[in-house]
Amino acid sequence: MDFFERQEIARRNTRWLVVYFILAVLGTVIAVHFAVTLAFSYGESNSRSGVDLSPMWDPQCFLGVFLGTLAVVTIGSTYKIAQLAGGGSVVAEMLGGRPVAANTTEPGERRLLNVVEEMAIASGTPMPLVYVLPNEGTINAFAAGHSTDDMAVAVTRGALQSLNRDELQGVIGHEFSHILNGDMKLNLRLMGIVFGILCIALIGRMLMRVRSSGKKGNPLPLLGLLLFLIGYIGVFFGKLIKSAVSRQREFLADAASVQFTRNPSGLANALKKVGSRSSTISDANAEDASHLFFANGLGDLGFEWMSTHPPLEERIRELDPQWDGKFLSATRTETEVMADLATKKKPASPLPAELTNALGLGILASAAEAAPAVIPPSAAAPAITPVGVSVTNSVGAPTARHLAYAEDLLAHLPESLTAAAREPLSATALLYGLVLNPDETIRARQLRLLESDPVVHAELQSLQPGLASLDVRGRLPLVTLAMTALRHLSAAQYDAFTRTLQLLIEEDGQIDLFEYLLQKTVQHRLSPHFHPVAKRPVQYYVVKPVLPDCLVLLSALANFGHADPAQAQRAFLRGAQELPFAAGEMRLLEPKECGIGPIDYALNRLNQTTPQIKKLVLGACAETVADDGTIHPNEAELLRAMADTLDCPLPPFLTV
Repeated sequence: MDFFERQEIARRNTRWLVVYFILAVLGTVIAVHFAVTLAFSYGESNSRSGVDLSPMWDPQCFLGVFLGTLAVVTIGSTYKIAQLAGGGSVVAEMLGGRPVAANTTEPGERRLLNVVEEMAIASGTPMPLVYVLPNEGTINAFAAGHSTDDMAVAVTRGALQSLNRDELQGVIGHEFSHILNGDMKLNLRLMGIVFGILCIALIGRMLMRVRSSGKKGNPLPLLGLLLFLIGYIGVFFGKLIKSAVSRQREFLADAASVQFTRNPSGLANALKKVGSRSSTISDANAEDASHLFFANGLGDLGFEWMSTHPPLEERIRELDPQWDGKFLSATRTETEVMADLATKKKPASPLPAELTNALGLGILASAAEAAPAVIPPSAAAPAITPVGVSVTNSVGAPTARHLAYAEDLLAHLPESLTAAAREPLSATALLYGLVLNPDETIRARQLRLLESDPVVHAELQSLQPGLASLDVRGRLPLVTLAMTALRHLSAAQYDAFTRTLQLLIEEDGQIDLFEYLLQKTVQHRLSPHFHPVAKRPVQYYVVKPVLPDCLVLLSALANFGHADPAQAQRAFLRGAQELPFAAGEMRLLEPKECGIGPIDYALNRLNQTTPQIKKLVLGACAETVADDGTIHPNEAELLRAMADTLDCPLPPFLTV
């Protein structure tokens, strides 16, 4: 099952959740109608006549109960969902989380950020917000958010203190799998729906406190008791659904983490330390978020079928079949902590040549990961995997090689640039530097635009040596690193930053494709944080309405990669064959017809398509850039940036 299928399943599960919600509301309405009838029949009766239950069906009463119950549950769920609209940061702060600064020097937090940065670069996802739960001394973690635009990863203080780097990497890999599998949005919807039903119980609790004021037969306390029971019965079944969904996905996340890190002992040892230190979350809101946690956050309830997580021992044995049943001590010495934190900085040298330069066979690391390291001479040649298939198969499926590449890449980036990426104002100067023109005359004009901000101008000048030596493959990772720091700008600073970036890009009178995609990535990842807007729902469920938009992207990539019109035409046709174009529609557009404006319009529309349509489009784009048998670093970078704007996390291209 690939990323796009998992996203489609997550989308369908969200629809089914709405169906279950409607059924739950109908069941609640019937139960509340019965409770109202019983309570008011009791109130109208007296001790001599008893309770008259004969008028159980009253259409007018049922309509009133239906509308009232629907209003309460809907308003409650809508309120909770609106409260969670801010995404993962809202959940983290609700549980007492504190954001980790991008430039933190606290050893445990720095190690956590390093691990998350490596995971983000290796998986092709944007950098999530990172939080620590300082009041929680146990070992736990979670990922939350509606999408990769607003996701957050949080770990407890106990996890930072108790886990070594490999164990922490296993835990973060587990959380990244929830991100890539589309679990986060479903989890937040579950929180909203369960709260809506809980509102019935809360109203019941208030009615139970109503005094009769000396009058006999006051129906409100009885009605309150019945509503309280109905509400909590609904919540009970909501918890069952929440627990069943969560337990199933925890095993999948464990397996994905091992595939990502290729280190089952790291995750297994983290779980063994959970067994000795506990994973219980003390915050009052832990119940609401219980299905989000890495390990059981509510402690042992005594009912396995009510638990949001599989038994700890069962998860450990899946990872370590030879486990002796003993948990590991969660106490670490100061020497172990410092040794674990120490970073082996590699000597300055060119970036490793792992990024694909010649993709003649069209095989990516994710497709080749299962292949044997040595193929006997007598073995038959393996079947050639089309480039488009290899690219789409690698989306959302990072491997251990991608993680090793990310670690190596970060170690080789100029230290001045990585340090700048972790400071808000320095990060703005860094991104300005990435769009400076190589022509000295134009560059001088661009730098003059920054003279009104002496601090940023001076910072950019200090970054020039590092930028001059920066390999093209380091540009997108630096943008990924800078996202955390840039989120700490004020809204006014962000607006000034985007205006200045636009001016720098336009100074030479033209915008190249990389400049546009860098600007698009910044807007796509940061604008929702500073200026929240409702995310556009899926509008296109078939390819035909967006074929003109596909035509723009394929033409732009073909023209970008080939100066010769004949070669551009051939590359375009190779990509177009992956889509259902009619013969007359397969026309390579002129460069002026597929400029920045049309590309922006096309990407915005394609971002409102289903995951399967995005898969087709991304595969066609990959076939276009690989037509000459080579995906050059510039082309790979553009393809990955384009995938990012479509919310398709594409890992780095690696040689086999």
